[in-house]
Amino acid sequence: MRPRVVEADVCIIGAGISAAMVAEKISERTESRIVVVEAGEKIFNLEDRFEHRARYLAYGENPWPDDHIRGQTAEGIQSRSMCVGGLALHWGGTVPRFTPEDFRLNSMYGVGDDWPFDYDELEPFYQEAEERIGVAGERGPAELDLRSEPYPMPAAPLSYNLLELKEWAEKSGIPFWANPVSKNTVPYRGRNVCQRCDTCNICPTGAKYSPDFTFRQLLADGRIELLTKTLVRRLELEADSDRIERAVAVDRERPGEPVEIRAREFVIASGYVWSAHLLLLSENSRFPDGLANRSGMVGRYLTGHRPASAFVEVPIKLYPGMYSSHSLLSKAFQRPGKLDRYVRHDLRIWTSTTGRSPRLRDDSGRLLLGDEVMADWRERTNTGAARLRAYYDVIPDRDSRLTLDPGLRNVWGDPMPRLTFVDAPESVELREHTEASIHRVFDRIVQAGGGRVLRQGVQNVYDHPGGGCRMGDDPTTSVVDRFGRSHDHENLFVVGAPTVVSGGCANGTLTFSAMALRSAEVIGKAG
Repeated sequence: MRPRVVEADVCIIGAGISAAMVAEKISERTESRIVVVEAGEKIFNLEDRFEHRARYLAYGENPWPDDHIRGQTAEGIQSRSMCVGGLALHWGGTVPRFTPEDFRLNSMYGVGDDWPFDYDELEPFYQEAEERIGVAGERGPAELDLRSEPYPMPAAPLSYNLLELKEWAEKSGIPFWANPVSKNTVPYRGRNVCQRCDTCNICPTGAKYSPDFTFRQLLADGRIELLTKTLVRRLELEADSDRIERAVAVDRERPGEPVEIRAREFVIASGYVWSAHLLLLSENSRFPDGLANRSGMVGRYLTGHRPASAFVEVPIKLYPGMYSSHSLLSKAFQRPGKLDRYVRHDLRIWTSTTGRSPRLRDDSGRLLLGDEVMADWRERTNTGAARLRAYYDVIPDRDSRLTLDPGLRNVWGDPMPRLTFVDAPESVELREHTEASIHRVFDRIVQAGGGRVLRQGVQNVYDHPGGGCRMGDDPTTSVVDRFGRSHDHENLFVVGAPTVVSGGCANGTLTFSAMALRSAEVIGKAG
């Protein structure tokens, strides 16, 4: 069967938040014909989200029932989400920046690797990402919270609970301020104001940013073409050249119909899993280990950070259910200054409802009836509960990697990825010290403010993962250069999460977006 051919100047593969940033910026700066290719569904259903939210609350249903492709999964994957908007459809909208230390770990602390650029170089793109997304926040102490311009919107107001917890926690001498969020506190770019309804995974009003808003506007303005349900299976080279000539895809809506997208520039914006996966699938006689992989680095150095948490009883009357998704933030331990032994982490505080909801049986198992239910609930909520959480950076190992799994294939016969996360030896050696240090910080807060730690622990996961197409100046140790351009193919870029050098100590989405916008400046010039 002859393929359907789509011509473009710029082909963007993937339609998540990094793709949205790149498509919007290039469309503003050039006359390029931009085609965005997405394997999943187009979920433009703002008008239906009240109903989806209601069913999520009533029955625990997935509020995004069409956000994945059956069989397109992986061993070790964190999320199966594949759709227009990607993971940022149902993200929590938390958008702190990394700090300068994250980009200079080796120079400053002798661990891990430095990034090919520093915080100051990325800072204007952080600001640009905040303005495009719409971020509400307040600046913390200037020495801890570096920024050149104010946030686009005022911070989300602190609830009564958070105001009380801020006073309680700051008795320790640690400063806290409102966590920045991608939720409107004033009308912004045609979207509503946050109603604090506490279901941020399915925002029914459109107050929380998600990439579908950007794509809807780009389509309405005629600035992009969007191909959905179109799975790119491999990239192919021009004859006798290292330039990418076409993306070979299949139209999932018309099973078996091949599609070719031909373009001058190709941008892979498929997240930390599917970007490296596509490059590995695209092996050929000149690149037997996959495209962009002369260095052997494609799929390597998967990274992220590890969460440590404590649930704490506090001597304050708090009220469960009051905008519990909002939180307090401190960067005091992200910017620790000189250290005898390396440890860095962020610090956040939420109101916790753990053990504070009404129940039908007491601790002995006796059934509670009538007024006993309310009496028991009131007694158990005379004191409040808080959750303390710290993300600490995990130095990634070379063998923290994504590989192809020949034993797991999709319906088209392509091997699916297998993910194996591995701490670097220095991170293994530092783990006990790091987690003990974090628990001492938790204890410091509780001892100063009063209360008791109910339980604490560390999740053995890599949260907010990235990597697999690491950036760097040395083509022998990285996949792409400092702007995301492949060392091996001049017209191929990888953007966002796959290109990070390390996972930092904070949610990574804003950093991924800022890096994508920085790459778009170069792609736009090339286009």
